[in-house]
Amino acid sequence: MNETTTPRRTVRSFVLRAGRMTDAQERAYETLWSEYGLECHHKRLDLDAAFGRSAPRIFEIGFGMGDSLLSQAIAEPDRDFIGVEVHKPGVGRLMNEAQKAGVTNLRVLCEDAVEVLADGLGPQSLAGVQIYFPDPWHKKRHNKRRLVQPALIELLAHRVALGGYCHLATDWAPYAEWMLEAFSGSGAWENTADDGGFVPRPERRPVTKFETRGTRLGHEVFDLIYLRKASDQHL
Repeated sequence: MNETTTPRRTVRSFVLRAGRMTDAQERAYETLWSEYGLECHHKRLDLDAAFGRSAPRIFEIGFGMGDSLLSQAIAEPDRDFIGVEVHKPGVGRLMNEAQKAGVTNLRVLCEDAVEVLADGLGPQSLAGVQIYFPDPWHKKRHNKRRLVQPALIELLAHRVALGGYCHLATDWAPYAEWMLEAFSGSGAWENTADDGGFVPRPERRPVTKFETRGTRLGHEVFDLIYLRKASDQHL
C-alpha cells in the first residue's frame, strides 16, 4: 500500500446521527478537548507528543459511550489507548469520565476511523486494534457497509506491528462468519483459536452494557482474536 495515499471509500460503515448532547458532554468538548482530544484530518499524528511517552498503543474503532474503553485504560496503565468514535455524545461522555477517573493514557478522535488509520498512523505503529460490536448491517443489500472488509484488513496489516493483535466481537452470528471468512483471505493474520474459529471472551475485554442487554435477549457473543504474522506480502 502506498503510505501517502488514503484509500477513499464510496460507502461508509456508519451513519451520523444528530444525537442530543448533555450539558456535561458539551462542557467536556469546551474544557477537556485539549487534554484528551486529537485531530487527524489527513495528517500524521504525533502520538509520542500527545501522550508524553512511547508505549504500546491500542486503537479502538467505534467505542460507543466509552465504558469498556475507559475500563481498559484504567486496568492497563502501561498501554496507551486511542479511541475513535463519530458520535459526539459518546466522545464527550468518555472525556468526562476519563477526567473524573484521572486517566492519562487515553486519547479520542471524532473522525472516520479508517481515514485516521490510513493518514494519521505510521507502519506497524500499533500493538493492537479492537473492534467491538460494530454495526452488523443486517440486510443483505447493506452488507457492503460493514466495517470489516478485505480493504480494512489489509490496512490493519500495515498498521499493526508483527505479533500485535486484532480483536473483534459481535453478537450477530452472520457477521461473525463474515469476519472469519474475510480474515481467512489474508496471509497477514493468524487466528488464535485452535480450531480456527472463535475464542472465549478474554478477561481484558470488559462486558459492555450493549452486550449484557443482548445476552438477556438470548444473543450469543462471538470473539475473534488474530495475531499479525510475518509474510512476504506484507514485509
